[in-house]
Amino acid sequence: MRQLLQGVVAAALVALPLTGFADQAPIAPVRHVDVQRYMGDWYVIAAIPTYFERHAYHAVESYALRPDGRIQTTFTYRDGTPDGKLKTMHATGFVHADSGNAVWGMQFLWPIKAEYIIAWLDPDYRAVIVARNKRDYVWIMARSPTIPESQYDLLVAHVAAMGYDTRRLRKVPQE
Repeated sequence: MRQLLQGVVAAALVALPLTGFADQAPIAPVRHVDVQRYMGDWYVIAAIPTYFERHAYHAVESYALRPDGRIQTTFTYRDGTPDGKLKTMHATGFVHADSGNAVWGMQFLWPIKAEYIIAWLDPDYRAVIVARNKRDYVWIMARSPTIPESQYDLLVAHVAAMGYDTRRLRKVPQE
């Protein structure tokens, strides 16, 4: 029974990339990411959020490089209000070989690895856009809890150029 279930899951994962976005070109990752420099805290400025983070306040994604080369990820946020219950989620990032360290698999639950594409990265590693080819989720993150509105507008323009519906973006309150 377990082998059957694993086979069904594997088949579904193979078929997933073939549905829903065939009319859009794949999102191009940045050419290279210095993984050590990328580690640390990133404040979520805006997102087309997953189900779990749709009411997030003070959202922070933290990355730490493990000795085995995988990336320990901790996502924390307040749920529903600035003083809401503190929620924490953990995932493991797996850098794809030959991607310039810009494409990862993000695993919250074995055996599923969600696509994680570093699609735009500030040369100073102060802001980033993480995207997915399905254009279902996207994250604009920065090293500080706020960014100037002019910078935010430029990042939103990048997200739109990738084929996302930017009307779905939600600014994440960072107080």
